[in-house]
Amino acid sequence: MNTPIAIILFNRPDLIQKIFNIISEIQPPKLFLIADGPRTNNENDKQKCLEARQVVENIPWDCEVHKNFSDVNLGCGVRPITGITWVFEHVDRAIILEDDCLPEKSFFKFSDELLEMYKDDSRFMQIAGTNYQLGNKRSDYSYFFSKHNICAGGWATWKRAWDLYDFNMNLWPILRDSNWLNYLLANKKGAEIYTDIFDFAFSHLHNKDFWDYQWTYSVWVNHGLTIMPTINLQSNLGFRDDGTHTKNLKSQWAELPTEPMEFPLKHPPSVTPNYEADNFIISQIINQRTPQKVTLNKRIIRHLKKFIPKKIRSSIKRFIANETG
Repeated sequence: MNTPIAIILFNRPDLIQKIFNIISEIQPPKLFLIADGPRTNNENDKQKCLEARQVVENIPWDCEVHKNFSDVNLGCGVRPITGITWVFEHVDRAIILEDDCLPEKSFFKFSDELLEMYKDDSRFMQIAGTNYQLGNKRSDYSYFFSKHNICAGGWATWKRAWDLYDFNMNLWPILRDSNWLNYLLANKKGAEIYTDIFDFAFSHLHNKDFWDYQWTYSVWVNHGLTIMPTINLQSNLGFRDDGTHTKNLKSQWAELPTEPMEFPLKHPPSVTPNYEADNFIISQIINQRTPQKVTLNKRIIRHLKKFIPKKIRSSIKRFIANETG
């Protein structure tokens, strides 16, 4: 195991203990610990954050340990961003784990090998731990390529990719009114859903409560692909009452079964996104994860742009705004 591992923790010591037990078997040479601080006036947070940090206090193997612990609560957007950026100030690649991700042990070797194999290939920007196919086998090889870079839980990337992260989504106002997403996804429904997602993200950047929508945007605007394992290598344990975004205990994505990857890896002969897998992701996952549906008025205005001159659109927009308050 040559790749550094970064762990993002907060206030769930029981989960971080399970993850740390796996990492103790792997014994990475470098370990980066990223912790958020307790929320204001939350006494339970103070105790739980302390207990979570105590889990990783003593490293039982020879390891170079780096800590980035915040005294204040930065939130589930800013804390991952600043933490991951800090990691890549020190190393050129890393496996990143959140405290609700329980990886199968072979995920580390899988990531380790592919991070090295594709280190200089700018087409690839992420290696996933979950394949999001619910048991459907999409390839006869060890992994396939996907447009989608859902990074819940555990994933891996390179500094060269993270350096392209654009939190402010600077080109979105231009791309939004183009056919960019239709061309990229080759899926009309997916393009509509992601237009809503990116609109939401762009208009709520001041909240700084999320970071992964901007990461997906950054990967796509740079023509990036994700490497996904053909089998599932990660189980999300965070679907429970104390989850921030994952409170549905009966979700089909909760605690997915894993199985070990076989080695040596079987590499795909060509770099082609698996559209069957990608369309499945759109139909089964993305539509459920849309953070906030845009209002009907906004949908009407967006579609009118294709057919009505700008001056007339402005008048219609003002009329709708006056009528709806």
